[in-house]
Amino acid sequence: MKQIQRDGLLFELIDELTKYGSWCGETHIQKAAYFLEEMLGVSLGLPYILYKHGPFSFDLSDELASMRADALLAWEIRPGPYGNTLKTTRESERLKANVPRTLERYRPAITFVARKFGQKGVKDLEKISTALYVTKTMQGEGCDARARQIVGLKPHISFDEAKEAVRFVDEMMAEAEPVIRSVAGETV
Repeated sequence: MKQIQRDGLLFELIDELTKYGSWCGETHIQKAAYFLEEMLGVSLGLPYILYKHGPFSFDLSDELASMRADALLAWEIRPGPYGNTLKTTRESERLKANVPRTLERYRPAITFVARKFGQKGVKDLEKISTALYVTKTMQGEGCDARARQIVGLKPHISFDEAKEAVRFVDEMMAEAEPVIRSVAGETV
């Protein structure tokens, strides 16, 4: 995928997360992009590692900082306990207009993730994204085994919270099947 296409998809993701009620800080964007790539097959080319609060891409963090420096993203100062929100700008909207086919192809995946993540807080996103990470590395394992692995990696997450996160990911994967086929170019 070309840089302009990836940037257009990230701008669309930010707009959709905002539309569905997301605070849209960097953590929200990180976790949503991770799900786009790892669950839905949108090849953004962003490497992730398991980090302090779940899967994290240093490349994406650098890219978001660069977008802010280039006035493609802006911080919106919001009162409250969560910090600032990232918003697209007129310049990013113009850039999105250059990749209409890319946006059309991947919009269902972006909307799906934004709808699922829009109302989630950072703590929930950590649990859910870690559950996807563990599910991808422990394919074929049951819910309890994956939950135990999550607790082993993240001791501050209780076993019950880990099981709930694994169930959420399993349900999301089942629900996402038509979107995954669409991203892959299959007829739905």
